[in-house]
Amino acid sequence: MANDTPRKSKLTTGGMGRAPNRAMLRAVGFLDEDFNRPMIGVADLQSDITPCNVHLDRLARKGIEGIRAAGGVPQRFGAPTATDGIMMGHQGMRYSLVSREVIADSIEVVAAGMNHDGILAFGGCDKNMPGCVMAMGRINVPGIFVYGGSILPGTGPAGEDIDIVSIFEAVGKYQAGTLDEAGVQAIEFNACPGAGACGGMYTANTMSSAIEAMGMSLPYDASLPAVTAAKERETFLAGKALVSLIEKNIRPRDIITRKSLDNAYTFVLALGGSTNAVLHLMAIAKESGVEWTLADFERLGQKVPHLADLKPGGKYVMFDLHRAGGTPAVLKALLDAGMLHGDCMTVTGKTMAENLKGVTSVFKRKQDVIRPLNNPMHATGHIVIMYGNLAPEGGVAKVAGLKSRKLTGPARVFEGEEACFEAIQKREIKAGDVVVVRGEGPVGGPGMREMLAVTAAICGQGLGDKVGLITDGRFSGGTHGLVVGHVAPEAWTGGPIALLKEGDSVTIDADARKLEAHVDPAEWEKRRKAFKLPPPRETRGVLAKYAKTVRSASEGAITF
Repeated sequence: MANDTPRKSKLTTGGMGRAPNRAMLRAVGFLDEDFNRPMIGVADLQSDITPCNVHLDRLARKGIEGIRAAGGVPQRFGAPTATDGIMMGHQGMRYSLVSREVIADSIEVVAAGMNHDGILAFGGCDKNMPGCVMAMGRINVPGIFVYGGSILPGTGPAGEDIDIVSIFEAVGKYQAGTLDEAGVQAIEFNACPGAGACGGMYTANTMSSAIEAMGMSLPYDASLPAVTAAKERETFLAGKALVSLIEKNIRPRDIITRKSLDNAYTFVLALGGSTNAVLHLMAIAKESGVEWTLADFERLGQKVPHLADLKPGGKYVMFDLHRAGGTPAVLKALLDAGMLHGDCMTVTGKTMAENLKGVTSVFKRKQDVIRPLNNPMHATGHIVIMYGNLAPEGGVAKVAGLKSRKLTGPARVFEGEEACFEAIQKREIKAGDVVVVRGEGPVGGPGMREMLAVTAAICGQGLGDKVGLITDGRFSGGTHGLVVGHVAPEAWTGGPIALLKEGDSVTIDADARKLEAHVDPAEWEKRRKAFKLPPPRETRGVLAKYAKTVRSASEGAITF
């Protein structure tokens, strides 16, 4: 690299006045020549608490090798990672979405404080991926995200493929009396066979796919399995590519644009991805200075078909997509169909179209993971934005695989997830009910918990297509059924969902994009006037800070 290339790290290491800084860096291995090389932060979010991230150290070492091979100087540091799968169903889940902001803040603190010239970030869980990219957009120095990769499928008692959602649903079957304890254990012991993120098109694979389509990771990053040499080779190349980005001064805000966000969400829709993508893409856009709202999600949802037969709405997992040609093969098919912007810059230093030039379209391969355009899973997007007197700022629903897209029924109102789960365990939820879980929004939770334990238990009891569920909280990417999350404004801030009473008639209509309570207007107004804002649930610590600074789910639940 030319010595006259502008580099932020010179603020830390350049000149006689920075001799003390250099002295400390020499103590961690810097050589004379390293002070004339780009200094690159390597954010390694490895954690022994979850299979999603347990192997990231191994990948980070390969990325460090790539950085050094290309003439950069790596500086590895950590950031906290929580795990949705283990925190699901209890109070720990309140920290999940909060962790996204903490991760972004942590990376900013180190990379901006050290004046790093670039950031290579490694993540493998639902919130650390958007957290990493949010930090890159915020700091705006050249950056590349590396996904840890997907887990391999587990093997069930009958030789079938199983995954983490299989065990959540097994709990529901146990509660319904259709599976005994030994059957649950047989799935528990085999659902997660090793390192890697949850295998279906849940939030981890959704966000890794979106980030690749956005141009912030190398081709194939989202679909290469965790435990492969190919993932290690990709990681080495990511380290090299980042040094090239620094040389060319290509930054995240050159890559993250309205067009590339179009590409990201188009890919999410085609793959049948998680509703959490709505929150995370809005947050990434905001941190990158791009205007992006719920209207943009609905704009694309009206025209992009759902093509992938992937779990939770389908039968395959990411490993099957890998064998079908991987994420670039699907992107190539979408590009050929005119659904992607091919002129978007990516972290390879080339455009999306240039990256895909030699790739064979998935439609030209023998496979059945991705449906043809003339025979999609659904003709339009599987994620819909709903409005109505219960959600004036919007709610988000995933309609993939639904047998029934409309339901009117009595509201079964629960103050929080635990109360709802207890009612499900007691078999108190009946076909035709509309389950309402409130007080779980960004402020009220605080933290906007996911409801996979609730929805999986409902599905396990055979009610997945027979009841509706609405909440101001979130749903896991593993959730399926007639469910509406992100209902805004949330109950804790006086949103209409707070005014519902047990037995009120409620309609969820996915086709009309409506979420309505059928209550006499005079009675509704009487309830509104009687409502009093509750005090905060938390008064100290990170949850209290989050509740004081978080925006509505309709704005991505970002903090300011």
